Amino acid sequence: MRIISGKHKGRRITAPKNLPVRPTTDLAKESLFNILNNHYYFDTISVIDLFSGTGNIAFEFASRGAKNIHAVDGNFNCVKFINKTSTEFDFSINAYRSDVFKFLEKTALNADIIFADPPYDMEQEKFLKIIELVFERNLLTENGLLIVEHSKHMDLSENKLLSYSKKYGGSVFSFYEANQEEL
Repeated sequence: MRIISGKHKGRRITAPKNLPVRPTTDLAKESLFNILNNHYYFDTISVIDLFSGTGNIAFEFASRGAKNIHAVDGNFNCVKFINKTSTEFDFSINAYRSDVFKFLEKTALNADIIFADPPYDMEQEKFLKIIELVFERNLLTENGLLIVEHSKHMDLSENKLLSYSKKYGGSVFSFYEANQEEL
């Protein structure tokens, strides 16, 4: 995997082979950040990266200037790798080893962007639970965005807060925003 843009554009990151991860492809990541680049100044936003794995998405935000980044993963080795790489690249990423659902239920953090990339084989009800927890707990700032990466074989369109989805190969990014009329 590589960093697409920003301070460390083009740098390759090689994760240990024993990590239980499926990193977002460079093509999908580049497409995602092209969308986000039109809506955000990265140096002014806060980010929570759920199921962070290798830290691929968190590193991309950091390279583009985001300073307030929180990466959450349940795997000790993933968190260790994120911390090691953050130190090497001088990124300010706070990595937490936690079950994502427990984290969402207890955190006092909020963010402009919450990115969730659960394992594709996780039950659909759990994907929907992530969306529910983020909005029930008001974890997004005003005009915040929840992005859920999932398999093209999963349909998450039943949630009324879905703004749109974009498909890239076998992956889909679903974008959720609070309905301003209901706030």
